[in-house]
Amino acid sequence: MPDARWPSLRYADWKDTYATLHMWTQVVGKIALKTTPPLNHSWGIALQIGPRGLITRSLYHDTRRFTLEFDFIEHQLILRIADGTVRNLPLEPMTVADFYRRVMAVLADLGLEVRIWPTPVEIPNPIRFEQDTIHHSYEREPVERLWAILQSCDRVMTSRRCSFVGKCSPVHFFWGSFDLAVTRFSGRLAPPREGPAFMQEAYSHEVISHGFWPGNEQLPEPVFYAYAVPEPEGFKEAQVAPAAAAYSREMSEFLLTYEAVRTSDDPDSALGQFIDSTYEAGARLGKWDREALEK
Repeated sequence: MPDARWPSLRYADWKDTYATLHMWTQVVGKIALKTTPPLNHSWGIALQIGPRGLITRSLYHDTRRFTLEFDFIEHQLILRIADGTVRNLPLEPMTVADFYRRVMAVLADLGLEVRIWPTPVEIPNPIRFEQDTIHHSYEREPVERLWAILQSCDRVMTSRRCSFVGKCSPVHFFWGSFDLAVTRFSGRLAPPREGPAFMQEAYSHEVISHGFWPGNEQLPEPVFYAYAVPEPEGFKEAQVAPAAAAYSREMSEFLLTYEAVRTSDDPDSALGQFIDSTYEAGARLGKWDREALEK
């Protein structure tokens, strides 16, 4: 019997809602970028797995503290201020331009004005938020399935990192790439990396990262991924589990389709095997100090 905690999520069935929701999360993410201290590796601006959806860390406007939350139970964007003020914006079919205008209007009305750079990142052919009337879909049912998957991923990813006592990120959601990720660090500096400043800082130290990504037009199915930076010699050829996992030379990481996990006899175990075996391969081949980093 299928496990309800791991529902089906075919890219083709919800790609329009996915594209719209991605842009909405970027609006909120860019607000976080302007109103939270710059924690290392962009941890401060990533969205967190809350009890009802994706939520920011505490954000600040002068001395006022607030959060923004995508509530995927009631399908609302909820603004909460520490003084007890709450404002709700329904999540319903609307253009990105309308969503952007409504969110900024609510902030201004409550004295929380913030200016952001209104251009999406990490996507091809970005459209400025105030000009985006292309993306306007929002269907509740696939969003609820995504939310169920993210909760399951968070549970398994968190449990698998418990034996790692070195520096490790939370399990959190990056709105630029629209993926859930957790990253372990060896503690050693990595070779300098080319690219934008935030990517150089993100990979300033050696990492092994795991995550869930819903896919795109080039890879139209959700996948789990695992990669090491810098990638140690022999990592591509490492034997990992479960058997459905394989290294993608195009993407330079191990991939395991969500469907393979969802339809396995024990999805939690299948994902756990993938995380454990790819970490073990990266740490062993990268000569991490595992005695110091693991318990």
